[in-house]
Amino acid sequence: MKRFYTATIMVMLPILIISVWPPAPATAQSDTSFQRAILIFTKTEGYRHKSIPTGIKTIQTLARQNDIRAKHTEDAKYFHPDSLSSFDGVVFLNTTGNILNNPQQRALKQFIQSGGGFMGIHAAADTEYGWPWYGRMVGAYFESHPRIQEAAILVKDHSHPATSFLESQWIRTDEWYNYKQISDHIQVLMELDESSYKGGTNGRHHPIAWYHSFEGGRIFYTGLGHTVEGYSEPDFLKHLTGGLLFILEDTQ
Repeated sequence: MKRFYTATIMVMLPILIISVWPPAPATAQSDTSFQRAILIFTKTEGYRHKSIPTGIKTIQTLARQNDIRAKHTEDAKYFHPDSLSSFDGVVFLNTTGNILNNPQQRALKQFIQSGGGFMGIHAAADTEYGWPWYGRMVGAYFESHPRIQEAAILVKDHSHPATSFLESQWIRTDEWYNYKQISDHIQVLMELDESSYKGGTNGRHHPIAWYHSFEGGRIFYTGLGHTVEGYSEPDFLKHLTGGLLFILEDTQ
């Protein structure tokens, strides 16, 4: 009799375990549900902006709202042909200094030449001074800046999604970069009115946001984006969204 009970228990035990064991969690939505993907890169070897964490969350939110998969990293090893092949665009968010080695530089160059998009925000111009190709791609290098203050932005081109919603003048507070080695090939979207603030050194034509086609890729840069507070401004969010959609336009 004991053997019968033992055998019965051994047969019933798996059934009992299956019936009371909690079900497996539902599988998360696959990344393949997104048609496009961006890599957000925030590595720094120089000054590190306090707004970087807020900027990451903001871009991730904007991406999600536009059905774009967003991956954030500070690991430069992602700049490898195999890794970059998973993305349609890269976003350099307040990067500084020399952050890519030679093979990683070649991978980014190949990515752009293969039709990938690039979006640079603020200190992306304060990056890779020893790599002239990068400076030509971004469109300029950072040279200096005055204190954070209010200034008037003159919108020069309303045909672009990053500026189409703006009035002819945009008043806002930020850290206003002066630039050097400004490319003759950029399409300027916005300029700073240097008479509206102190410390500008680029003169009457002081670009602060632009775009261009470069060696097969679509490039967008904005000098805005230093302050934490800026990433909650509705017009700045629209500006970033327009730039993001522009660099991905041919990947849909």
